[in-house]
Amino acid sequence: MKYVAYYRVSTKKQSKSGLGLEAQKLMVETFAEANGYLIADFVEVESGRNDQRAELTKAMTFAKKTNASLLIAKLDRFSRRVSFIATMMEKGVPLVVAEMPNATDFQLHIFAALAQEERRLISERTKAALAQAKRQGKKLGLNGSVLASTNKVEAEAFASTLVEYLDSNWKEQSLSHLSRNLNSKGIRTRNGGKFFPQTVKNYLEIWRRIPDI
Repeated sequence: MKYVAYYRVSTKKQSKSGLGLEAQKLMVETFAEANGYLIADFVEVESGRNDQRAELTKAMTFAKKTNASLLIAKLDRFSRRVSFIATMMEKGVPLVVAEMPNATDFQLHIFAALAQEERRLISERTKAALAQAKRQGKKLGLNGSVLASTNKVEAEAFASTLVEYLDSNWKEQSLSHLSRNLNSKGIRTRNGGKFFPQTVKNYLEIWRRIPDI
């Protein structure tokens, strides 16, 4: 099987430092080596919110000419919008996601829709939390402290959505067991990745503050 790799990073800094890019390449190259071979790769430096992707256009055109599949590491690296993913999948170029290689087009639509809805809910909870903080007289500021506060609220809001997936005896389970359990249920982190013991450790204090779990 022939593959054309497509990578996306959000900033030039990430592109130059390899932050995010190296992880994508490792996933893609490992998958391609086991299932075929790469014939080209394209790197896009662009926000996931922007649908104007020059490198993606080049990658899909080349894949179509060579009868190859477009290979990406993770679905959220491709796009975070269902409509964009659906449009690209209608271009006639097979899309393969290294993280979920057996997913059908229908399943990819579902995963994208779930991720998009979760981001919407997180955004709503964040706005509500910030509004509540403002009503309580907390000074939010207009600089980095706002970003830190917002990120904290978003993390806590997301952590609370994971509660329903925990076993009743989760407090007695190891970090490794908790991370494996979440992964086995198909749950993804706030950034769309897999859970690891350290990831779960970051959520423990939040879970412990939630009553009756």
